[in-house]
Amino acid sequence: MTPEQKAGQVLMPFFAGTDAAAHAATIERLHLAGSIIMGDNVPVDARKQVDPAAMAATTARLAQAARADGRTWPGLIGVDQEGGMVARLGSPLTEWPAPMTYGAAGNTALTKDAGRAMASELAPLGFNVDFAPDTDVTIGPADPTIGARSMSGYPDAAGALGVAFSQGMQESGVLPAVKHFPGHGSVTVDSHQDLPVQPASIADLEARDWKPFRAAIGAGVPMVMTGHIAVPALEPGVPASLSAPTYAALRGMGFNGVAVTDALNMAAVQKRYPDGSAAVAALAAGADLLLMPTDVAQAHAAIVGAVAGGSLPAARLDEAAQRVATMMIWRGRTAAPPGSAPGAGADISARVSAAAVTVLSGPCSGPLVPGSVRVAGGSPQDRARFEAAAARAGLAVGEGPVVSLIGYGGAPAGGDIAVSLDAPWPLQDSAAPVKVALYGRSPGAFDALAAVLAGKATAPGKLPAAVGSFPAGTGCP
Repeated sequence: MTPEQKAGQVLMPFFAGTDAAAHAATIERLHLAGSIIMGDNVPVDARKQVDPAAMAATTARLAQAARADGRTWPGLIGVDQEGGMVARLGSPLTEWPAPMTYGAAGNTALTKDAGRAMASELAPLGFNVDFAPDTDVTIGPADPTIGARSMSGYPDAAGALGVAFSQGMQESGVLPAVKHFPGHGSVTVDSHQDLPVQPASIADLEARDWKPFRAAIGAGVPMVMTGHIAVPALEPGVPASLSAPTYAALRGMGFNGVAVTDALNMAAVQKRYPDGSAAVAALAAGADLLLMPTDVAQAHAAIVGAVAGGSLPAARLDEAAQRVATMMIWRGRTAAPPGSAPGAGADISARVSAAAVTVLSGPCSGPLVPGSVRVAGGSPQDRARFEAAAARAGLAVGEGPVVSLIGYGGAPAGGDIAVSLDAPWPLQDSAAPVKVALYGRSPGAFDALAAVLAGKATAPGKLPAAVGSFPAGTGCP
């Protein structure tokens, strides 16, 4: 490969809008590895739902562009599809609850089924990479970024569940990427806004944040994403994604796969590394795949120029390009199952929520409400879904106890029953005597809630992280 081809092979850009043809031309011109699909790239139909045929056509055009210079391996076509608040592809694809659901359910087999089912709907649309699962260990309400994206506040559980989800994804032909090394669940600043600092010692990181990554590496995960987090114990003031000691620590765990950066257009990096310098710095530090540089042409030119000028060793670019190519050659040789139709995972999604619903305070058996309830809070869609689920469970809506729904980032609630639909932290200060954590707002999640309220099902979930005075593990016996 020429230096220009190698530089392209380590870049995975984004684009604006739904003009795949223009983006394909950029991929061909710069020999790029492929592309990530963000929310504004998803074609929709007249009902504002994902158009599966048009989505597949878009990814096929981009994949074709990635092979235009004669390379024999597939291009990387990626997406962020975790479930919960991070899901670029909506209906008619299955809607999944937040990843914390898996920690509350505590069932690795069910988690693997979910990973397999999610990826089985992505693969027929042309995706071969999903930047999931999130294996960060959350510390609770002080964690402003990850929250319910974390599977658990227990390091061992986060590792086991992350491995199970990753293995399920790979069985459906989609490459997972565990994230965000060296751990984003225990810092108190959002790296989308600024650079968080992780003050923990290496010993503390080993005991908590690094455990899930060690488990994933031991299981052979193909990709690890590095986060934009400064760790003074490794290299003060430098985002881990651009820090050589961070990549040395990752490789020291036995990881031989592709190290991919978090999006390089995030504020934690963009404020400090202008004009393509982030791409060169990350590559020089040890990254193999550079995700979403602010200006991909500028980043490409900076890499080529740095190699030509001697400030970036040619061998480092060779190593990175070879790792990416090797992963995709392996993926191209691995037969994938035929895939599933959009929405095929709805039953598994509902089963996950039914296994996770958690009662923090209130009765553990029998109906929690009489035959009728009122609903407050949440979004209009949340309330409509609750009412539909209540009707399916035989509950009327209009009078009786107040069920207060707390959405993403919502405030503590009053009423008679407070229900968190994302991270359960607001329940700690909610005045309602009955507190329920649901970890999702999909139709299946609301069905699980309604069944518990009506006394037709128990709440088997356990808190995967502490919520105020409610310790991790709280739930019905």
